[in-house]
Amino acid sequence: MTKRPKTPQKIAKTVTRLVVRPAPCDQRRGILQAGQLIFPAALGRSGRTSRKLEGDGATPIATMPLLFAYRRGDRGPWTATSLPMRRSQPNMLWCDDVNDPNYNSPVRSPFHPSHEKLQREDELYDICIVLDWNLRSRKRRCGSAIFFHIARPGYTPTEGCVAISQRDMRRLLPHLGRNTVLQVL
Repeated sequence: MTKRPKTPQKIAKTVTRLVVRPAPCDQRRGILQAGQLIFPAALGRSGRTSRKLEGDGATPIATMPLLFAYRRGDRGPWTATSLPMRRSQPNMLWCDDVNDPNYNSPVRSPFHPSHEKLQREDELYDICIVLDWNLRSRKRRCGSAIFFHIARPGYTPTEGCVAISQRDMRRLLPHLGRNTVLQVL
């Protein structure tokens, strides 16, 4: 009997479902599965929740379609993807002020209510995929700026997003598209 050579694990051409499970022993860490591949992930500083509120630091337990992505064009080329991609600009922000009519939506500077910059000094939003959390049917105080983005070194907790390493994001990006959903269990 001859042994078959080991073949490297491959990812399907287009991944329709990314599944995030909690990591054992740390509620702020997750395990993201894309087909047969598994990646470590960072979750919110408060773990996961089924009752997401603005500022609670928790990642929502939900199935969220990937809507589109922002990318930093000044930090090197990114792999092609069928996911709609927009190049971020220094004046691009995301409103997280529950009292502003622009709550949980992109805005441009100058903008004085509370917001996040989409072009950060660190690499976290070099690729920033917007998840459909509280967007299409927006409700105040139910959480804003829930993204799938690059993790900090050591997978330190996010403010409620899901984050993976830049290397893993580069590997996964070509397989994401308009029909991909991210499911946090």
